[in-house]
Amino acid sequence: MNTNQMNNKNTAIDNHGANQDKKIISYIKADIEDHSNTKRNPGMDFQLDKISNISINRSAIERRCKNYGVRRSIKKDKQAAWLLKAITLMDLTTLSGDDTEARVRRLCSKAKKPLNPTLSKALGIDSLNLGVAAICVYHDMLSAAKKNLVDSKINLAAVSTGFPAGLSPLPLRLQEIEYSVASGANEIDIVISRRHVLEGNWQELYNEVKSFREKCGDAHMKTILATGELGNLSNIARASQICMMAGADFIKTSTGKESTNATLPVSLVMIRMIRDYYNETGIRIGFKAAGGISDTKTALTYMTMIQEELGRRWLEPDLFRFGASSLLGDIERQLDHFSSGYYSASYRHPLA
Repeated sequence: MNTNQMNNKNTAIDNHGANQDKKIISYIKADIEDHSNTKRNPGMDFQLDKISNISINRSAIERRCKNYGVRRSIKKDKQAAWLLKAITLMDLTTLSGDDTEARVRRLCSKAKKPLNPTLSKALGIDSLNLGVAAICVYHDMLSAAKKNLVDSKINLAAVSTGFPAGLSPLPLRLQEIEYSVASGANEIDIVISRRHVLEGNWQELYNEVKSFREKCGDAHMKTILATGELGNLSNIARASQICMMAGADFIKTSTGKESTNATLPVSLVMIRMIRDYYNETGIRIGFKAAGGISDTKTALTYMTMIQEELGRRWLEPDLFRFGASSLLGDIERQLDHFSSGYYSASYRHPLA
């Protein structure tokens, strides 16, 4: 091959890469919607009859879940675009007892630049300025996180109300919310008292969640059901409806600390409760899948389910979140493979 032929070949490869990058960016930009005017959930009066007849057919739910990822396959450029979208839907967290300010600082840096700069440049997406949806920390780390998120659009979330068990006295749980809001959190992840669900005390659950919402004020409230501890899918459906009645902005599967966290059947039940609430009120409630989502295949399955059950509008960070920090590393590896044709080692993509 002579020099001219070699130069022509290299030019063709460069043009192909540039065209590929443009396609990815076009997919991403086509997916961006203005959601600045989304109406918050004002809640409604307690309605026992609304939940008394709820009964979930587990076998039907499981059959439906088996179809996701089988009937629809997302490949190549579109898969890369969907994975980039998934990054913007993530809440990064550590929530470990050994958290330090230095660790939180590194986590915030990762949140603002979730992809290796070399990889971002190779993908041609520097102009998108991608970041994750939120950083979620314990109360004691809010000041450190807030300081390191200055001049970013990343939300600051705090786990509250006796996380993860939710068994501290109610006045203390309410004070935790007040403290977190005063410390700069604009999102509060609360946990419900599981005993109210297990004992069928729906009015008590409604009152509790409503009191949490009042203390949150302008901060959005993500209500963690801890679905692995609620007994059955019918209880999960009823708890979802009660929390939305009480004013939840999001309903969230798990704390990530239970033995069973987010699963597709549980998530489908919660998503369909969100759809019912929207059909009745016109209010969009967010959904957060947390715990156990650590690979891109699972993440894409969840995103497919959201789009098919709720519609494209829910694939925005104000309405859908992944609580799965370990997922980011696998997304980076998949995007690295898309760009270079090779998988990189996991240690090259540390979280913090």
